[in-house]
Amino acid sequence: MKFNELRTGRLVRRYKRFLADVVLDSGEQVVAHCANTGSMRGLDREGARVWLSYSDSPKRKLAWSWELIQLDDPDRSSFASVNTARANHLVREALERGVIEELKGWVGMRAEVRIEDARLDFRLDHFASPDCYVEVKQVTLREPDGLGYFPDAVSVRGLKHLRSLSGIAAGGGRAVLLFCVAHTGIDRVLPAWHLDPAYAAGLVDAVRCGVEVLAYGCRIEAEGTTAEMALERRLEVALTPASHSSLGSRSLT
Repeated sequence: MKFNELRTGRLVRRYKRFLADVVLDSGEQVVAHCANTGSMRGLDREGARVWLSYSDSPKRKLAWSWELIQLDDPDRSSFASVNTARANHLVREALERGVIEELKGWVGMRAEVRIEDARLDFRLDHFASPDCYVEVKQVTLREPDGLGYFPDAVSVRGLKHLRSLSGIAAGGGRAVLLFCVAHTGIDRVLPAWHLDPAYAAGLVDAVRCGVEVLAYGCRIEAEGTTAEMALERRLEVALTPASHSSLGSRSLT
C-alpha cells in the first residue's frame, strides 16, 4: 500500500475519539479524522511526528485523515499505522501476493461475509478443502515490556467475532483470527489480559475450539510526503505472558 502527497506535522491532541489536532510543518493547525475506535493506548503522544492524508471530497466532514505516527521509545524508534481501516487492505494485498503461507491456495475471496449475527472480514474459497473464514484485527499496542497486545481497550465486538469463529471451527470449518501488526516495534503478540480479560479468555476458548491464530508484521516506511506499508513477516503469538503463569503459557507458533 502506497501513499503519495501526505503532509507531516506534530500531534497536539486526540479527543472525542475521532478527532485529532495537528500542527503541520507549515505552521497551520488542522483537525484530522482519526479512524480508530480503540483507546490508542501508547499511540496518543503529544508532540509525536505524524502523517496525514488529504481528500477534497464534498462528502467528507473533515478533509484530513491521520494515517501514521512515529514513536521514539528509549529502546527503538518505530512507525505505526493509526488508521484501522487500512488493516483489511493490507491483508487483502498480502493474500493476493501469497505472503501469508498458512492461507495460500484459495481460488476465490469474499469480503464482509455475514455469519449469523456477525460479519467476518474474509471468506477464502478452496476446491479441495473447506472454505476458510478470516477475521482481521489490527495490533498497535506496545507496552513497556516490549510486547504487543490486543485489544487496547475492552472490545465487546471483538469477543463477538471470536464466538463466531469458534462456532465455525467447532462445526468442522476452518476459522482464522489474523492479527495485522501495524507497529514496527512489535515482534510478539499476546491477548491483553490486563485490559480485557473477557476477550483474552475468549481467545483461549477459541483456540480450544480449533480457531487458528496468526500474526503478521507490517513494514512501514515514511519519508517526506510518501509512505509505503506491507505485511511481510510472521510473528509469534502466545496466549499468556509470564505474568499470567497460573493460567499456563502456550505458544501458537
